[in-house]
Order: sequence, then C-alpha cells, then structure tokens
Amino acid sequence: MYHKNILETIGNTPLVQLHKVVEGVPGTILMKVETFNPGHSIKDRMALKMVEDAEASGDLKEGGTIIECTSGNTGMGLALAATVKGYKCVFTTTDKQSPEKFDILRAMGAEVIVCPTNVAADHPESYYSVAERLSTEIENSFWCNQYDNLSNRKAHYLSTGPEIWEQTEGKVTHIVAGIGTGGTISGTARYLKEQNPNIKAWGIDTFGSALKKYHETGELDEAEIYPYITEGIGEDIIPKNIDFEIIDHMEKVTDKEGALMCRRLAREEGLLLGYSAGSAVVGLNQLKDQLTKDDLVVVIIHDHGSRYIGKLYNDDWMKKNNFI
Repeated sequence: MYHKNILETIGNTPLVQLHKVVEGVPGTILMKVETFNPGHSIKDRMALKMVEDAEASGDLKEGGTIIECTSGNTGMGLALAATVKGYKCVFTTTDKQSPEKFDILRAMGAEVIVCPTNVAADHPESYYSVAERLSTEIENSFWCNQYDNLSNRKAHYLSTGPEIWEQTEGKVTHIVAGIGTGGTISGTARYLKEQNPNIKAWGIDTFGSALKKYHETGELDEAEIYPYITEGIGEDIIPKNIDFEIIDHMEKVTDKEGALMCRRLAREEGLLLGYSAGSAVVGLNQLKDQLTKDDLVVVIIHDHGSRYIGKLYNDDWMKKNNFI
C-alpha cells in the first residue's frame, strides 16, 4: 500500500498517554499528537479542507494564488496543498513569530510578508488587513481567511472529532485545546457532544487575549488586549469559527508557564512540541480539581517544537524573557 501524494497522509494521528507532567491530575490524560501530520501541525487538516471547499465552490481556480494571514502552521498546510495541486502562495504573518516558521514557508515555495504585531486588527499594516488587500489586488486569488472560513471547524468535525471518539472507544470525558481561530475545539467538540452531550470542552487562552472574557460576558473588552509572547493561541478579534456555546470553560495561562511546560514535555515525556501545547497542559493542571479518577481527558496539541528552536528551546531567549 502507498499514498498517491503527501496530502493523503493527513490525519489519523496517535493518542499518547502523559505521565510526569500531569502528576496529581486525576484520571487518564491522553495527548492527540498532531505533529504526526506531514506539515507537523493540526492545521494541515483545515488547510486542505479550505482549499478543497474553495475548489468545489469555484473560488479557487486553476493556476490561482492562495492568500492567507497565518502564524505559520496554516501556511504550512496550505503550502503542502498548493505544491501538490499547482497553486502559488502568498502569506502574511507577524514579526513575533519564530524565524524558523518564515524559513519553512519560503522553503515550501511561498512568498512571506512580515507585518507588525503591535497594531490593531483593523490597522492597514496588520497581517489581517494586508492579506485582505492582497486578495483584491492579485488576480485569480483566494483569501482563505481561516478565522471566519467555516471550512476550518468543519474539518475537525469531520476528522479530529471522529478519530478521538474511535480511539477512546467512546470513553472520552473531556477535551482540552488552545483557542486561536477556534476551529479545532469548535468542530471537535461539536462532533463529540453529538455522541455524548456530557463531554466537556475546555479552551485554553492566554493573558493579553480577549477570548476568555468574551466567552463569559459577550463583551470584546479592549482592556483585556495587550502584547503577549505565546504563539498560536489568543486573539484580539472574535473569529467566526469559535462556537462559544460549545465551549464549557476557558482558562488563561501565562507566557512563562506555557514556555516552561514545553521544556518539561520534551525532557520528561519525550515530546518536542510548540508553545500552545505547553499552555494546554498547564491549563489542564490548573483545572485538575474538576476531574475525577474515572475521567479520560484528551489534550489536543497543535504543532512541533522544531518551529521554536530559536525561542522556547534556546536558553538565551528564555533568559531574555525572564522565563529561566
């Protein structure tokens, strides 16, 4: 048996039990290790789905250009799809992302435009605004807009959710996932709650993000928004992909705690993972009092630590940020 192209290897990632980093947390704690996808992140799933749906609707045509604002992982998934299917790619990103991400995207043939982080989402120089503008300027192009394109959460409803249900033989009681665009937790939780309404969905946010307060109050509070270091989770906008009704609780985690947990995951579990994975495990530990010994928790992580070698796994960077 063989695969006809790399896109056919997306999905069917393993569940791996955690031990030392969740010591004292009741129940069985499993991690959905999405680094086994070909682009080494969960974003491969939704990237391919956005492309396929755009092809089906006629929004993405032969010889076209895929445009996206990305922190890196969605761009990687889109670049994989573009390489196989014959599209060009132009990605906007922010200057807080790891340089490794830019290099990987360029290695995959994409044009990368780096935009400032510390500007409002509606500022003309924000990575959202630049992507939107390029989609109007570049002929025969399609802006995926992962924040509001509901193919994002549909991908997880169709793949991530069913995989977790099958792999746990329907015994899963909780899922934990970092929230950025919201597609992962929204699509996965929707499927799982249709199988068992008692399953809890816990979303992990970061300080400096507006999502937790919006979930609790329905208010987009500007006072909640300030620059943070954690990559891949948190937002200063409210993406349409987030289904707030399906999320039972949101928990905030500090930049420092997330970074330190990433190092523990590598050294104590053999899992070299990205920033938001550390945040997700910290968030779970913070919520341990809400669990029992009979619970089966699945932590869904997003990407591989190779994206962060110059940051999380670099002692000088960690010292510069007073993390160690």
